[in-house]
Amino acid sequence: MSEKVAILTDTNAGIMPDLVKKMGIYVISMPVIINGNTYFEGANLTHEQFYNYLAQNADVSTSMPSPASVMEMWDILLKDYDTVLYIPMSSGLSSSCATAIALAADYENKVYVVNNQRISVTMRSSVLNAIDLVSKGYTAAQIKDILEQDKLQSSIYIMVDTLKYLKKGGRITPAVATIGTLLRLKPVLQIQGDKLDTFSKARNIDNAMSIMLKQMQLDIDNRFGGIQNVSVQVAHSNNEKQAKAFAEVISQTLGIPVEDIYIDDLPLSICCHIGPGALAIACSKNLNIQ
Repeated sequence: MSEKVAILTDTNAGIMPDLVKKMGIYVISMPVIINGNTYFEGANLTHEQFYNYLAQNADVSTSMPSPASVMEMWDILLKDYDTVLYIPMSSGLSSSCATAIALAADYENKVYVVNNQRISVTMRSSVLNAIDLVSKGYTAAQIKDILEQDKLQSSIYIMVDTLKYLKKGGRITPAVATIGTLLRLKPVLQIQGDKLDTFSKARNIDNAMSIMLKQMQLDIDNRFGGIQNVSVQVAHSNNEKQAKAFAEVISQTLGIPVEDIYIDDLPLSICCHIGPGALAIACSKNLNIQ
């Protein structure tokens, strides 16, 4: 009899609580602290509400799930499942993954924490891969190994529309923010593995889209062996119209149907640091395991 595996992730994968039943998985809502009050993404805080708070200059930050809430979820799932496969956000972007790995030591052979260094739409690809692998009879331990071996097979480039939140978070100096704002520069950030780093600067949104698409095309050709081997995604922060337009450009440039390009909101863990108007292109190498 095959192992009964529960797949658990967090809302950094863009999978909200209202989708989990349909997908047959479970999700932990990430805490968001607004003016000293704690809310939970997708549970009692929508993305629309979050951006309304930002527009009001609210004091906004994110936090990791409490160890107690994580263990409580594991305990509940283990009543009905043999094992839990937990896919949290990248260890390079939050301490929640390292904390979960430490907690799992008390759940030997019962809880497997995947550190595959992804977030947003690429993290969602990992969850979809896990669902497929469970359906094929793989154990939680096997899936953890497969996803961690595959962890660097993804790429994200993000254009930031406003420098306000990078300045507020101390990621750039006030002087750089002032000059960048005057010149209307659009920073382009990248996530390759476990870090969010600066990649380039663009003069406007069209220039940023061109920079991101050109680099993604290089990644697809040089790192992933061609467009046939990847899934392409677009993500945004309160910028859906531009995201759909970007998907059209990507479709024409890469020669893939626009309906095959998945579009989603960036998770609030990222949006807290970059604000609204951001636009991202991502890809994840397809996992071909029989």
